[in-house]
Amino acid sequence: MADYTVYPSLRGKTVLISGGAEGIGAAAVELFYRQGAQVIVFDIAEDISALCKDIEERYSKTHQEREWLPDLLPPAFYQCDVSNLNTLKSCADKALAEHGPVHVLVNNAAAAGAKSRVPSVDVTPELWDKDVNTNLRHVMFLTQYIVPSMQKLGSGSIINLGSITWRIPAVGLPVYTMCKAAIMGLTRTHSKEFGKYGIRINSIMPGAIATDRQIKEVLTPEYRAEVMAAQSLQRDLMPKEVANVILFLASDDSSAVTGSSYVVDGGWVSDT
Repeated sequence: MADYTVYPSLRGKTVLISGGAEGIGAAAVELFYRQGAQVIVFDIAEDISALCKDIEERYSKTHQEREWLPDLLPPAFYQCDVSNLNTLKSCADKALAEHGPVHVLVNNAAAAGAKSRVPSVDVTPELWDKDVNTNLRHVMFLTQYIVPSMQKLGSGSIINLGSITWRIPAVGLPVYTMCKAAIMGLTRTHSKEFGKYGIRINSIMPGAIATDRQIKEVLTPEYRAEVMAAQSLQRDLMPKEVANVILFLASDDSSAVTGSSYVVDGGWVSDT
């Protein structure tokens, strides 16, 4: 018996994940892989060989013993700076040509580096463009590039990764926060536009997730104390816990869910 939830509807499906080299994206890559999906990763990283090796070593033997799973293919990787629309379009076209229609799109790529963490009075036009292009613009255009393949299928699921930063509301990273708020609006609009084609679009708003990068750069003892004072659950939240919700929204188990936003924050914000 599997030691995790099995979604038969995800077997053999093609899943495209942006920003899949680390954090929540990498957790989603692993979870889709073990469901028997063909995973495609877009990321600015040079390669994901270490991630692929780790996943394959831990799951290949398990899958070989399960007759209900198809032959597993390693995740396909395309180095892609999602903030560059020419590169993004080229990667999307190549992925579609090489792997066929995309059944599930996870718009996960985002960045809020140290340069983004400035008050509004210090935001420059250059910082604005960089943050918007990295955190918002690609969600619109990668969706635009992939949706036609879903329309031909007559079905599809798109999951956009937002954030609770605008719900708290956070201060000190205004452009990132604005982009994450906009993702919720875009999700609702797209659910109306594409619903007639059988395509579902939902979003997820994570809270403070203990990714490797967050642990190194953000989760100082002081910030962790702030998080615990706000969360109902008194523990760190892990990337896999967000990825579990991504899987549910990708599967047919959520077949009537669209235009919705799921909060995964351990009870930080007061309502959903």
